Amino acid sequence: MKRLALAVLLALGACDKPPPQAAQIRPVLSTVVAETATDPLRLAGSVTAQVETPFAFRVLGRLTSRPVGIGDLVEKGQTLATIDPLALQLAVRSAEADLASADAQAANALGVADRQGALLKTGAATQAQIETANQARDSALAGQSHARAALAKARGELGYAVLKADFAGVVANTGAEVGQTVSPGQMVVDIANPALRDAVIDAPDTAAATLRIGDPFEVAAQLDPSVRVTGKVREIAPQADAATRTRRVKIALDHPSSAFRLGSTITAWPAGAARAAVWLPASAILTRDGKTYVWIVDRAALKVSTRAVTLADPKADPVEVTGGLAPAMRVVTAGVHSLVEGQEVRLEQQANP
Repeated sequence: MKRLALAVLLALGACDKPPPQAAQIRPVLSTVVAETATDPLRLAGSVTAQVETPFAFRVLGRLTSRPVGIGDLVEKGQTLATIDPLALQLAVRSAEADLASADAQAANALGVADRQGALLKTGAATQAQIETANQARDSALAGQSHARAALAKARGELGYAVLKADFAGVVANTGAEVGQTVSPGQMVVDIANPALRDAVIDAPDTAAATLRIGDPFEVAAQLDPSVRVTGKVREIAPQADAATRTRRVKIALDHPSSAFRLGSTITAWPAGAARAAVWLPASAILTRDGKTYVWIVDRAALKVSTRAVTLADPKADPVEVTGGLAPAMRVVTAGVHSLVEGQEVRLEQQANP
């Protein structure tokens, strides 16, 4: 009887257990992968000189003339500015007087040394007197050399009163006005060499990260976009600006025409035709352990599976997929965090048929 009762209880317990549920079919939104043409990024900028040299006086003085201004063309050796030379002229005269005195002292010391040498031969002078005379002679000659060097320095500094251009160029900036006292090294005139020109643009940090030194660019004048010139990336700023999050890119122009004068505005873009790219909404991206995935729908079985992809900019929306997908694949575009591997789905409101 006990065994019969136990069997009855087990049978009743089995009847109370709910039947197993079928796997849940999840409705999802999806899209079919397709490549779309993407125009190159076009950025505005300006033309600048590759070489800009600030010219400054080497000595202190009051600026008496500056015959050039911003935008003026200057030739090599042309006078850019002058300072009052009076103090420098007086220094030259003082150095000339010091040299004359040193010459006289040297001549006297030489005469004394010669006379002492003659007296020594006759026994009228001692060896100590000869050594003293020779020492005075050597000291006078050293003083003479010092005076000559001081005069050469004073004459050289007098030449510094005139500031001249070392090369032909255009005046890009000025830093002092007539009547102002300028210090040594203070910029008075800034000369740009127009033969070597750059197109300078501020590229978004994500776009600048894809550029490399030597990448070809096309540059067009904004006043007349039909006027174009080619160039290559010469310099990329290592860090982005804290305020604008852009990085400065300098593009060396290849034989630019007069339309690309210094200061003119331009538009620049990477050389080459428009490229094909795959774009997905940011909601389609699944991030796990620092890697990015998407859910691929099997058209026949209507089940999903993950697929690793690479993105140009994970923070963008939409995102550009640079690897991992092929055209005609169907990708889930919403609810990616609630799916499981191999889950059966139902397609609803597809973005693409």
